[in-house]
Amino acid sequence: MMMTTQQSKRINTKEKYNRIARWYDLFELVIELLAFAHWRKHLFKLIKGKEVLEVGVGTGKNLRYYPIDAKVTAIDFSEKMLKYAKQRAAKIGLDANLKNMDVQALQFESNSFPNVIATFVFCSVPDPVIGLKEIKRVSIPNGRLVLLEHVRPKNPWFGKLFDWFNPIAVKRTGVNINRDTAENIRKAGLEIELEKNLLGNVFKLFVARPRRLTKI
Repeated sequence: MMMTTQQSKRINTKEKYNRIARWYDLFELVIELLAFAHWRKHLFKLIKGKEVLEVGVGTGKNLRYYPIDAKVTAIDFSEKMLKYAKQRAAKIGLDANLKNMDVQALQFESNSFPNVIATFVFCSVPDPVIGLKEIKRVSIPNGRLVLLEHVRPKNPWFGKLFDWFNPIAVKRTGVNINRDTAENIRKAGLEIELEKNLLGNVFKLFVARPRRLTKI
């Protein structure tokens, strides 16, 4: 059976993250210390309740910010990244349910989670709209999605520069640097409640919910 373009993209992205898993935290160490860690702490202030689905847990950088009694389900489609997340969870004593899974095909029942979070994930999901639609499906009707993302700059010159560099970034790391995540959220049927610039208009915090149906 011939592989589809989407299947090929998923496999290639997974292979890239499996390959860099060992060095991933080191690659991001400086920006983690300067900015990401602070933003992660702020993100967790927006979570209501203790039950959370984390999409793209990676090496588990967010795990230390969960309350020790939180009910955490976390997924990643890179087996090697997930291995480091499991080690982190064990080290801090967090009883997290860590699963190898693709956000584009979540293996959960619909209306399962009140909170979903993801940090710097939808830059690398091969089809982000499909992934966001899956998040909408597994969220309860009044659920909350909280994202940290980097997006295409609004400045025309910088936007074109990011477009030019994007193929190189994707080939090397699997990361797209020119995505319009706000538009992708809307295309997935989610309603943005908060879009906050964290560093210029490239790094952003999003809070979204399943779109409300208009009453007739």
